[in-house]
Amino acid sequence: MRIFVLLSRIPWPLEKGDKLRAYHQIRCLSQKNEIILCALNTDRKADKQRAFKALQPYCRSINFIDLPATGKAINLIRAMAEGRPLQSGYFYNRSANRKINTLINEYKPDMLYGQLLRVAEYIRYHKLPKALDYQDVFSVGMQRRVEVSPWYLKPFLRLEFSRLTRYESEVFSDFDLKCIISKPDRDLIAHPDREQIMIVANGVDHDFFKPLIKEKKFDVVFTGNMAYPPNVNAAEFLVREIMPKVWNKYPQTKVLLAGATPDQRVRNLASDRVSVSGWLDDIREAYATSKIFIAPMRIGTGLQNKLLEAMSMKLPCITTPLANNALEGRHGENLLLGNSADELATNILHLMQDDIDAGRIADNGYNFVHQHYNWEQATEKFMQKFQEIVNQQ
Repeated sequence: MRIFVLLSRIPWPLEKGDKLRAYHQIRCLSQKNEIILCALNTDRKADKQRAFKALQPYCRSINFIDLPATGKAINLIRAMAEGRPLQSGYFYNRSANRKINTLINEYKPDMLYGQLLRVAEYIRYHKLPKALDYQDVFSVGMQRRVEVSPWYLKPFLRLEFSRLTRYESEVFSDFDLKCIISKPDRDLIAHPDREQIMIVANGVDHDFFKPLIKEKKFDVVFTGNMAYPPNVNAAEFLVREIMPKVWNKYPQTKVLLAGATPDQRVRNLASDRVSVSGWLDDIREAYATSKIFIAPMRIGTGLQNKLLEAMSMKLPCITTPLANNALEGRHGENLLLGNSADELATNILHLMQDDIDAGRIADNGYNFVHQHYNWEQATEKFMQKFQEIVNQQ
């Protein structure tokens, strides 16, 4: 089967969740299918040559379409006038649309597969069999951002929430197959037939993210794309509200905030007790040199890959019920949960004081992700559905 994969970003390097999901799905799909990759690009600094080299083993054709900075304002205005969310308008470009149509006509794929609402407008009207990966519920993610944003942003974010909610439901019937990362996310889609959406979880590259013996330089680590608003919010919550309660008892506790493109608000958190690494060539270094992993997420949706990676590297993990909704771990067995700064700080202190229980939770978390999160198994599930849809045409 020939699959045309359309992405809103070049899936390399793997510093963002959507890139990670796309890369591994392409890798797995390519084992039995022919992949025509088309990725939009808004990053002028993207190393396209390096990305091409990383993706070439899995694709028959690789096409990167640069979205010019000029015209974005017009595209955003047009999206607003048409009632579409800015997420759609920002990534939609008429010239790019013509190039995508040319590629589809040239390669005549059996299936069109778009990742995220951002690309839905490009393929929703094509007559070919097509699938859309919602991945996350953008609308609810936007709604949660309203709660923690400055007053002057709230009206804009509420409007975007409304448009995203409508658009998520509107494009539903345009696609033969819809998938999403977890059941809790599926249940947040505002469509009466949302149960038709296939749940396709993420996996972990267990051969890569495996326990490593390194000197422990940090007591607590939080990783992620540090320009992503939910991660920025979580980093501030960790350093400003959670850690002071830990430092009251253990003043020398060291924290590492590791991840690409740290926002100024994250950089401002750096101190003699808090290190902000920025981009790391190998993120495993952050996990392996730390004792405890925490993901104190208060906004955002979807499955936190950072938790899967940390568990696979056998770190005892702490997170919030919000982040655990998709993961479905068990408190006190394979991770610890807390909502408030007090609860999360108590969890950190417990793991620092009880090495035996920290080891137990780390072992259980390791076994949990190995049992439930595998890229090959997850991708095989919806590849079979692709084939069923193509066979029905």
